[in-house]
Amino acid sequence: MNSSQLTKMHKLKISKEKAFNVIKKPIVTEKSTLLSETNKIVFLVDVNSNKIDIKKSIELIFGVNVTSVNTIKVKGKSKVFKGKIGKRSDYKKAIVCLPEGQSIDLSMGV
Repeated sequence: MNSSQLTKMHKLKISKEKAFNVIKKPIVTEKSTLLSETNKIVFLVDVNSNKIDIKKSIELIFGVNVTSVNTIKVKGKSKVFKGKIGKRSDYKKAIVCLPEGQSIDLSMGV
């Protein structure tokens, strides 16, 4: 991609409906709580979303600036349920970095 294509992608608007479909829910675990001390928040996101969609969605929903987004695809495990082999669903996590002085309060509803 050249620079003009990248600037076009960054200027794209995203609707509120799509933003709420991209961001499923925040992940609140011990590890994610430790990350929040360094202005990094972890979210469960749609498997087909990309970093630009995630960044635009977070900025639209929470009204903060996003420095960077890192994504992780987690493959579902094969498990045995009542004697039958099954598989957990694949999912995608996004670690969103915020600039100093900005934060997202996950205890309050959206």
